[in-house]
Amino acid sequence: MAAGDVVDFEIPEAYVVEAGAEAIPLDIVYEDGDIAVINKPAGMVVHPAPGHYSGTLVHALLGRGDAWSVVGGAARPGVVHRLDKGTSGLIVVARNDVSHRALSAQLRDRSLSRTYLAIVRGRLKDDAGELEGPIGRHPRERKRMAVVAGGRFARTRYQVVERKGTHTLLRCDLDTGRTHQIRVHLAALGHPVAGDSEYGGREASLVRPMLHAWRLRLRHPRTGSEMNFEAPPPRDFAAFWESLA
Repeated sequence: MAAGDVVDFEIPEAYVVEAGAEAIPLDIVYEDGDIAVINKPAGMVVHPAPGHYSGTLVHALLGRGDAWSVVGGAARPGVVHRLDKGTSGLIVVARNDVSHRALSAQLRDRSLSRTYLAIVRGRLKDDAGELEGPIGRHPRERKRMAVVAGGRFARTRYQVVERKGTHTLLRCDLDTGRTHQIRVHLAALGHPVAGDSEYGGREASLVRPMLHAWRLRLRHPRTGSEMNFEAPPPRDFAAFWESLA
């Protein structure tokens, strides 16, 4: 573009994303009248979006015939937080608006904590550390995120679980919850998540990033009681780690 150029375009009609009920089985770790904790499989998108109009977690929730919160909008019933499509593991959803708001407040004050397991490329030198870097849209590739000046503050804490060959198994705790945060921070460190072709972790044998939401800790939105959940890594994650020399 140059000064004086004229751009002529028409704005297309907005596509209204609507979610319908679908009979999709879910791995329910816990449920009651206020919340449900689900072990999401890798490959499942959390809510409808352009390019993903069926087969999402939301479609599966509606397929159960239960009531879900609508605080997040009609296309995101029950959704309090998200996991990337390629990430497996624990996610909590809300059955009503009161629970949704209470869980959202816990996310903001960081009393709702999430711990991930990640297999990364390379052998990390330090046994533990903190990764800080503002995260925002990549300046040229708008579908990706990056550590950029002017991005939103983000902090990830990591601890080495084990080193094997040219890879390292990490435990990662989120102090903030930015889009693709763990993947972006580890890539910026020079140790991208294995299988994450979007951020430099391409592996010929993998079809998704080796990232798993392992533990979830929260206060029940109605009773205030502390709740702890854990989901073991799925078969593909465990098999890849065991395959490493």
